[in-house]
Amino acid sequence: MKANFSATFLFVFLTQILNAQMHRPVFKLPLTEVVNQVEKEFNVTLLYDESSYNKMGVKNLWVESANWKFTSEFGVTMDNILKPLDLIYTKVGSDSFEIKGFEYHHRSANEGKLHLDKILTLYNNAESFEQRKKKLRSCILETLGINPDIKMGHFKTVNGTRRKMDGYSVESIAFESFPGYYITGSLYRPLQSKSKSPAILCPHGHFPEFRKADNWDIQGRFRPDMQYRCAALAKMGAVVFSYDMYAWGESRLQSGNDINDTVTHNSGFSLALQTWNSIRVIDFLSALPYVDNNRIGVTGASGGGTQTFLVSALDDRIKASAPVVMASSCFYGGCGCESGLPIHSCGKYRTNNIEIAAMTAPRPQLIISDGNDWTKNVPEIDYPYLQNVYGFYSKKNNISNVHLPLDKHDYGLSKRIPMYHFFTLQFGLNLDAVKNRNGDIDESKITIEPAAAQRVFSDSRALPENAIKGHQNIVNAFKAFQGLKDDFKNY
Repeated sequence: MKANFSATFLFVFLTQILNAQMHRPVFKLPLTEVVNQVEKEFNVTLLYDESSYNKMGVKNLWVESANWKFTSEFGVTMDNILKPLDLIYTKVGSDSFEIKGFEYHHRSANEGKLHLDKILTLYNNAESFEQRKKKLRSCILETLGINPDIKMGHFKTVNGTRRKMDGYSVESIAFESFPGYYITGSLYRPLQSKSKSPAILCPHGHFPEFRKADNWDIQGRFRPDMQYRCAALAKMGAVVFSYDMYAWGESRLQSGNDINDTVTHNSGFSLALQTWNSIRVIDFLSALPYVDNNRIGVTGASGGGTQTFLVSALDDRIKASAPVVMASSCFYGGCGCESGLPIHSCGKYRTNNIEIAAMTAPRPQLIISDGNDWTKNVPEIDYPYLQNVYGFYSKKNNISNVHLPLDKHDYGLSKRIPMYHFFTLQFGLNLDAVKNRNGDIDESKITIEPAAAQRVFSDSRALPENAIKGHQNIVNAFKAFQGLKDDFKNY
């Protein structure tokens, strides 16, 4: 009886203490009101976009225990207020600051350098770097759910019409990535070739000016810049395959998402399947009787740049690569199709995209960067690290960087030109095939086709009967094909 009374008393006593420390609703304030208080107390200006945070808008965000978040220091106060809301702030003027959503995929340039310096302590010669590469490759493949030993063998292929152009041809082609799932793309070939040709993969990126289009005519592999580079490389003597990323372009016919719905594409599964698809494209090109398997390359920009250095790191059959406006130690990719799975958590001290690009060493690689995105620090931070790694193999000449400080984030002509020179050097292409009388690169004789002309499937050519339809059905079939266990929860 006495024990029960004591226990009851203690419970009531502790409950009163806890209730006394619980913050009343008066302490919960709208973020906009708290921001105004900060401006007055610290004599600063705080800038923000009212509609851009957490898909809710700043007006709908509230700060718990708001009054207790204030301290005598501006920085501490801002961290207390913003971090629980997944927001950060950056200085934009002497007394003005911008509030932005926290970007999990973006770090400061200095953080990128510090990370490179740290992981560089793990190796100092080719042998130790090869050991690191082996561990990273194994971990990345495991994280993606890819079994590199699986071989498909037979290619079930759907061929469209082959169109002959000035010095090259284009053929719409789809083939199985795994049973029931088809990679859709455009195969560019030189019209005349006396011997086996090199082959180049061309994965596409996103690019803001194209990704919000309400039709397929200028998205993905149908973009004019994609057609220019693929056709030019074909005129120069390469076999080129431009293919759709998952849930993008014609791939939507199977994934089922609407053209303005990027949720399915912006997923970790998309990263896994796109990478597997790139490996399958190498399989496909290697099986073509007119392709030289010792000269297979890859180039892409933005999200296509991610695929470029990722597949190069994972598959030694890639002999030369040119990632464009993407490789950076401080940027991991803003799409789930680039950073939606924890591949960057692999290895001691984790990894980043520049170390993944370094896994291509000592094979030739061209990094193209510009001054208006996350690659602006490549010459000072990332390129010296890459030179260091290539130096382990005495192959510094195999890594190069073309930096265009006045350029923007794209794969425009100014970036295609050094890429043409790079693959001419590596694969013995005929650069004169795309030059005019003045000796300048001239793409004017390349035909830019509408999407309808390049699509594999249409009203007259339906998807194969075994085609899997629906995102979840594709996920399930891929997991079964890869032999993934039930406890594999990455996607």
